[in-house]
Amino acid sequence: MALLLEYLPLILFFVIYKTVDIFWATGVLIVAALVQLVYYKVSQGKIEKRHWIFAGVALVLGGMTLVFHDEQFIQWKATIIYALLGSALVISQLLFKTNLVQKALMGILSSVQEEQKVTIDIPSSVFNQLLIFWAILLYGIAALNLYVAYHYSLDVWVNFKVFGLMGITFVAILLTMFKIYKYLPEEK
Repeated sequence: MALLLEYLPLILFFVIYKTVDIFWATGVLIVAALVQLVYYKVSQGKIEKRHWIFAGVALVLGGMTLVFHDEQFIQWKATIIYALLGSALVISQLLFKTNLVQKALMGILSSVQEEQKVTIDIPSSVFNQLLIFWAILLYGIAALNLYVAYHYSLDVWVNFKVFGLMGITFVAILLTMFKIYKYLPEEK
């Protein structure tokens, strides 16, 4: 259910684009992003930074798309989001000596540690490699989104945004899991 809610604005954007047009889809995306913020505030008592960023970028670029009746603004959304994520990884490491990939993965793996009463010890060099991998990937996706947006039709871009970016992200998550798999405890 949580995964569906996470991707609901994207799913609605895609469905409305395919049934109506990009401008209706953009309006629905904005409304869905705002409703998502309200839902998280009511159900969890807080709103994660990433949800504020996604909603803010959707509101600004989506609003510009609607006001100027120009789909190029909404096409920039993925590029800005992925570039911001890549920059957050790099800046956090360089300025604050915090590996956000390590922090995220260890947060996810902490439930495994508690459940199995084990310690997961992954070398920092592995997390550093993953940080570089994810930063390059995120910047690459940002650039690829612009390439597709400016070299292909709007239909191709929408399909790429929904299925291509999701596919690339899924493969990257699998590669990340393969990288840390040998450090995970065996199931009892």
